[in-house]
Amino acid sequence: MKKLQIICLAAFAFLYSNTTFAQESEATNYDQGFRLGFGLNGGIPTDNDYDWSLGGDVRLQYDLSKKTSLTLTTGFTNLFIGKDDLGNDIKDLGFIPAKAGFKAFIWEDQFYVLGEVGAGFAVTNGYNDTSFLWAPGIGYANKYIDISVRYEDYDKFNTNQVALRLAYGFKL
Repeated sequence: MKKLQIICLAAFAFLYSNTTFAQESEATNYDQGFRLGFGLNGGIPTDNDYDWSLGGDVRLQYDLSKKTSLTLTTGFTNLFIGKDDLGNDIKDLGFIPAKAGFKAFIWEDQFYVLGEVGAGFAVTNGYNDTSFLWAPGIGYANKYIDISVRYEDYDKFNTNQVALRLAYGFKL
């Protein structure tokens, strides 16, 4: 009887260690790859220079692991009419952002934090500045939908914003 218990215990230990190794190899063999996302952005500037913003973007994401990704984002954002300190109208500012970032999934492989840095190239209404920009954010993503909120700061455009992004994405 004692030999049967030892054999059962050894078999259980063997099976348990086998499944543990299978889970480890599954995690290390995560299917790395690219995703492409198309997003619509709307924002509220946090100062008084502009009233609101609207834009669209394209994001290329490379999954390093199940929990981390690198991103490249570009598109077009327009900051709409506002007033300066004297009450004069300010012309709309349209710019093309070019950002690189890092995304880390922190809860249930769907909720994430994202940090991006890059440049914003002004392209409308005679503006010709290029601004450094940085954008920390939080979001939720599943197989196709990505919803996030970010704070975006523009060094040379004398403004910043809190923006909501709704996007559709897929594996390439």
